[in-house]
Amino acid sequence: MADPRPDGDRAAAPSSRFAHANGWDHPYEAYPDFDLPTYVGPLSFMNLPWISDPVELRRRAVDVAIVGAPVDDAVSHRSGARFGPRAIRSAQYTTGSIHSLQLGVEPFEVLEVVDAGDANIVPAWLERAHAFVYRKVREVAETGAIPIVLGGDHSITWPSATAIAEVRAPGSIGIVHFDAHADTAAEDWGVLAGHGTPMRRLIESGAVKGKNFVQVGLRGYFPDRETLAWMSAQGMRTHFMTEIEERGAEAVIRDAIAEALDGPDAIWISVDIDVVDPGLAPGTGTPEPGGLLTRELLRALRQIAERVPVAGMDILEVAPPYDWAESTAMIANRAALEVISALAKRKAAGESIRWEPRR
Repeated sequence: MADPRPDGDRAAAPSSRFAHANGWDHPYEAYPDFDLPTYVGPLSFMNLPWISDPVELRRRAVDVAIVGAPVDDAVSHRSGARFGPRAIRSAQYTTGSIHSLQLGVEPFEVLEVVDAGDANIVPAWLERAHAFVYRKVREVAETGAIPIVLGGDHSITWPSATAIAEVRAPGSIGIVHFDAHADTAAEDWGVLAGHGTPMRRLIESGAVKGKNFVQVGLRGYFPDRETLAWMSAQGMRTHFMTEIEERGAEAVIRDAIAEALDGPDAIWISVDIDVVDPGLAPGTGTPEPGGLLTRELLRALRQIAERVPVAGMDILEVAPPYDWAESTAMIANRAALEVISALAKRKAAGESIRWEPRR
């Protein structure tokens, strides 16, 4: 059968008697790396270019940069989230110029998006891990790109959001935090930097104001009354799962956006995957029944990213050892894609989504 493609689309092939006899010297098309199946070649988010050099990020005017933070030394229950960034990157079957049916946009045709690689992490050294997550996120943010951080346990929100607050200005960002747990403990068995404490550390440091810290989806049996009293004293806004059940997720997210932007000019989105019901997202360290549906989370992320400036995002606590059928990793992957697509829609409408650092 004749090859219908023009000669310019064919790849030259070496020829030999054996190759010719088996048809292996046929001028098949060689596809670009970006368009190859996700299981071919080096692993990056959506087969995007892997560019970690901040000079190159700035030169290319990158809009969004994926950052891996493979850290789980701060977990208090089931470990495995250090494998989360790799699982989230690989939980995809579409490549090339994808089209969002939800938002009617081809995000990678509109945005300059790259995978900026992982923070320089070694195991069993939490202080060092936090330092390198902070440096990596700050390095990306200083180029004007929006970082989307793939974790990793929730302790990394402390260095990640701190980096953004410092680059922009302390108190200039609000946080919408999706989680089953408040992560506002004073300490985890004497450890100040556990995955149950980062939100308290952020508020205590002044990086984020308590009144602009909004939590969505809390349920279960923590925090205790003492911790809730501390949260109230800081002015934190909390939307329990019971409120979502009664009012609906869209109304709650509308309030959460207004609360987070009561003063600040941009939102950091923090997603602990255990905000989703464990029947849908079992691959996490501290599962709590009764959570959001996948479609509720994805719609909420579109609702935020379509409407207000986004300073950055983290997607955390994906633990592949407990993830049957990759369902949890796929939800996390789509969470990033929904935000990227919403940002692309805004840029396609003429809005600048990059943040230009002060000189």
